[in-house]
Amino acid sequence: MQYGICSLSVVPLRNEPADTSELVTQVLYGDFFKILEQRKNWSRIRLAFDSYEGWIDNKQYLEISEDNYNYLNKETPKLSIDLVEFIEDSNKQLHPILLGSSLNGLSLLNHSHDGNTIEEKIDKENIIKTAFLYLNTPYLWGGKTPFGIDCSGFTQMVYKLNGYKLLRDASQQATQGEALSFIEESEPGDLAFFDNNEGIITHVGIIMKDNYIIHAHGKVRIDRLDHSGIYNVDKNIHTHKLRVIKKII
Repeated sequence: MQYGICSLSVVPLRNEPADTSELVTQVLYGDFFKILEQRKNWSRIRLAFDSYEGWIDNKQYLEISEDNYNYLNKETPKLSIDLVEFIEDSNKQLHPILLGSSLNGLSLLNHSHDGNTIEEKIDKENIIKTAFLYLNTPYLWGGKTPFGIDCSGFTQMVYKLNGYKLLRDASQQATQGEALSFIEESEPGDLAFFDNNEGIITHVGIIMKDNYIIHAHGKVRIDRLDHSGIYNVDKNIHTHKLRVIKKII
């Protein structure tokens, strides 16, 4: 088994080994992974954080040893909490990194960083405050950054920045936590999941107080939440059908 770490700010992880293939998620600076299959130009990897799999360009990561992988996997995550910061390499060159990037591998990459970081779990009431860091971020299928994000990437990154692990896709996240019977039982920071006409969960958002929800739909936005689902005041319609509410924390 081989192992790798992302040494660039944000790298696409694709469904197939081609630049034209669907973006399934993004690999942020410092994310590390197992290499499941290596070809001439592409590698299929499994991310350590959420076990998500996809194809990454071989030019966009560095290989590390199994010992280093295991070391990183045991460490408490140390994350950048600045919207955009820079790391400096051994040649004094600056490289941008984004909110939520992992800094545990700095010494392995021979990089330095002097921005703001976080390493511990934070109280649940901070979830909404973190979510507001992404407000008005444009929707991007597979995105995980303040410059483009999808609904489950948004919830995953918000929870990650507060010290909690969510799986990558909305349908996967819906398997986590404790189901609540009514909206009235929920607290700010709980997750609401929504399904399509086939009953497949396709959307997720973070519940706020007073029956509001913050979610990624066109952009990260705030809408009303009721027993039917998400009500878009701008369009005067329900845009998503409520399936279940889960308490993760």
